[in-house]
Amino acid sequence: MSRFERIFIPRLDRPLPVWMIFPVVFVALYASHFFLLRVPYYWDEAGYYIPAAWDFFRTGSLIPTTTLNNAHPPLPSIYLALWWKMSGYYPEVTREAVLLVASLGLLGVWRLAKRLVGVTAVAFWTVLLTGLYPIWFAQSSLAHADIFAAACSLWGLVYALPSRGRVPWAAALWFSAAALCKETSIVIPLTLAAVNVAEGFRQGAPARAKLWREAAWFAACVVPLAGWFTYHYAKTGFLFGNPEYLRYNAEATLTPLRILAAFGHRIVHLTMHMNLFVPVGMAFAALLLSPRPDAEGHERAALAPRALLRIFLLLLANAALFSVLGGALLTRYLLPMYPLVLLATVTTLYRRVPYWHGLALLSAAAFLIGLFINPPYGFAPEDNLEYARVVRMHQAGIAEIAKLYPGATVLTAWPMSDELTRPELGYVKQPWDVAAIDDFSAAQIARAAQEPQAYSAALVFSTKYDPASPLLRLGGEALDERYFGLHHDLPPEAIARQLGGTLVWRRDQDGMWIALIRFDYPVEARLETEGEGR
Repeated sequence: MSRFERIFIPRLDRPLPVWMIFPVVFVALYASHFFLLRVPYYWDEAGYYIPAAWDFFRTGSLIPTTTLNNAHPPLPSIYLALWWKMSGYYPEVTREAVLLVASLGLLGVWRLAKRLVGVTAVAFWTVLLTGLYPIWFAQSSLAHADIFAAACSLWGLVYALPSRGRVPWAAALWFSAAALCKETSIVIPLTLAAVNVAEGFRQGAPARAKLWREAAWFAACVVPLAGWFTYHYAKTGFLFGNPEYLRYNAEATLTPLRILAAFGHRIVHLTMHMNLFVPVGMAFAALLLSPRPDAEGHERAALAPRALLRIFLLLLANAALFSVLGGALLTRYLLPMYPLVLLATVTTLYRRVPYWHGLALLSAAAFLIGLFINPPYGFAPEDNLEYARVVRMHQAGIAEIAKLYPGATVLTAWPMSDELTRPELGYVKQPWDVAAIDDFSAAQIARAAQEPQAYSAALVFSTKYDPASPLLRLGGEALDERYFGLHHDLPPEAIARQLGGTLVWRRDQDGMWIALIRFDYPVEARLETEGEGR
């Protein structure tokens, strides 16, 4: 067999190489996200990541100038700007570029499962369940830094976790790339480095030296991240972003009760959220069964104790870190951890349950349901396809106000305030004048009512998915209001009444709503250039 045949034509008795699997994964992701490709940017996409990439695309500046600077590393901005340079600045180009990254992440999941367990069926179901898991599925086309960091981190684990055949320098390269996508991803290699150092003390000299060399490689990803923060400090005078961002995401979170409550939320996120309780619950039940033999009578493959310990410690370290850092309890912060949870659960089912394929299929069905049906408790719309429904509601509201009140100064809240003032986000062709408030709670509406001359129409909407009777709320409503930004938006009728306006249009869908309010006092409309439209 020639060298070409050995590389490009796999033998039938060997597993397919990753370069043949990647197109399959990407085509599956692309097809399943096809109707999301033209969706305008949403939430933190619109608030930071797209403006930061847009600034780099236009000016070449790694420091954002048209949005709040929070010191996130620049690799996602560079990547997106390169795609826009080649293919044009369109939402579908952005989403396709992110889908490529998500596909790379799933390929890493496949490779990790094959290296740790060695069973193709386990790798298949782990990749399928990861791709279908609502949080991963939604984030696969959203331009948040978390999917970039997750993909690189998973490939770093491919070279760092196996008991044999580890390639620490390759892991270090991937972990460094992850750190330059999202600074918090550094917790993964530093946790592995700490475990290696601790294990080294219990080993003989040769093994200790090897473990400590690997630890040094894993910790080396601190160097490029430190270089970025040094550059950022030299340019802005701030090391970790502007003071308000640092206060919200680090300083204001350092309260023992808040940390404990956040840790409880993180455990729920890693075991139950978005129907994750289905495979996790079945895996725990399967532990009551004895391991089954394979076709040759040998005990079925399992995760090696070394790898299982590191996976557990990675889950614990990430849950702890994001209980201390991050003002919002966003589940995408834990994005690289969900494949590890699913790998452990699928391996357990494979090892102990006779008809484990059926249980894996049941898990896939649960995740599909979670994509379209919201849980009976508050959650971020970006955790499933609710984000697309919210975007389309916002588009409908903007179209309505453009039709009825062109040139109005609009009272609204974020992210609608950005959607109306930044045409590059895909909602409007020309910026509107906006009077922005924080949300539509009673306190904020009372503040707006004191300045009726500041706006001529109001576009109000539900800023959170907030079921009337949530089934799950850790610590109670008062704790969530105090530490996690929980608030209740007034209904649109109450907002109109308190502001002295008239409700002229409203749309409700899946527990979310948007409404347009007009006011009867005289308004000076803005002049528009002839031929311009919205």
